[in-house]
Amino acid sequence: MVDTMNVYRINAGSCNGCDVELLASILVPKFGFDTLHCTYTNTPEEAHIVIVTGSITTRSKPFLEATLKRLPPKKVVVAMGICPITGGVFRDSYSIEGPLDRFVDVDVNIAGCPPSPQSIVDGLIKACALWKEKVSA
Repeated sequence: MVDTMNVYRINAGSCNGCDVELLASILVPKFGFDTLHCTYTNTPEEAHIVIVTGSITTRSKPFLEATLKRLPPKKVVVAMGICPITGGVFRDSYSIEGPLDRFVDVDVNIAGCPPSPQSIVDGLIKACALWKEKVSA
């Protein structure tokens, strides 16, 4: 079993609000990200947990699909923010291809626009537990 879980993030057309809150949840010690034994990776093939932000735009869809194919079979997919969960305020736009669950099975939804750092950490706690279940199965 792996001691540290690798987290990979995909921005699929986000306004960056979720990305800023994700950064805050990692950098501010009071939220406890460091106790989860997670680290970020820049390589999808090394990811145990993938976090997707954004509404899935027509322009980002090919990148998203190609990256999802590169992820290992045992992974946990997290939709972070209301945009990848529903398409957000842009859902009726001609350029929105989402929500994320059209392309991949989503294991954890972290709702909010943007979600709070504590919600992000709570969602990552669920994702870590799910990944450990998948690996031990």
